[in-house]
Amino acid sequence: MVDGWAEDVAMTHVAKAILDEQGYHIIIQKASTDMILASMNNEDTDLFMGVWLPFTHATKVARFPELIALGTNYNGGKIGLVVPDYVPLQSIDELNAHKDQLRKRIIGIEKGAGLTSATDKAIIDYQLDYRQVNSSTIAMITELQNAIKRKEWIVVAGWQPHWMFGKMKLKFLEDPKKTYGEAEEIKTYCRKSFGKDHPELATFFSKMHFDDAAMTDLLTKMEDSKDKEATAKKWVEDHPQLIKDWLDKK
Repeated sequence: MVDGWAEDVAMTHVAKAILDEQGYHIIIQKASTDMILASMNNEDTDLFMGVWLPFTHATKVARFPELIALGTNYNGGKIGLVVPDYVPLQSIDELNAHKDQLRKRIIGIEKGAGLTSATDKAIIDYQLDYRQVNSSTIAMITELQNAIKRKEWIVVAGWQPHWMFGKMKLKFLEDPKKTYGEAEEIKTYCRKSFGKDHPELATFFSKMHFDDAAMTDLLTKMEDSKDKEATAKKWVEDHPQLIKDWLDKK
């Protein structure tokens, strides 16, 4: 299952492309992180590649202690407040001094997301005279793109890896209180019986890992694509050694 975050969607489509070639029948479904974890806990869903730990999804995962962590897909994930590079701010604690220029708004993503909860906490921790405006990831990115076209000030709740850092000149605001945590890992979790039912797939997902170059390349190509399934298949064809390593049963 996928939660809609760009890196999760991209990695999941790559996994599907690989496993389709191996003769498996893979179905991708979209839901919120909470619904995905609950579905896996009920043994209704096999696997989720988008768990951010040890901060963003920690409280969500803690509610389902029987779920199994298979492996780490990516190291060095980051969440926080993001501004265009032309905005001359460096730290979250500078925001109140420029609240009028930023219209006292932090443009967020979906309600219920771990990033949204962290941003609510940041508003409290830094005593920000701001409100978080939530709708969707697409709406956040649209507002960000429109503001950059007009060279307007804007602050959004964002994360990396994400294709927007390759398409736009952006920077994270420093977080001296560490409200958003340190660097994170993106992990694959599965239902408790998955390894018993599909030991060869458990091994495959435990080995599936993207370095910075591979992740950036994948996200950029997926964002530019109108057919994510075809793009994932082509990406797999272009990285034969990496795929071979992932499929190695040793």
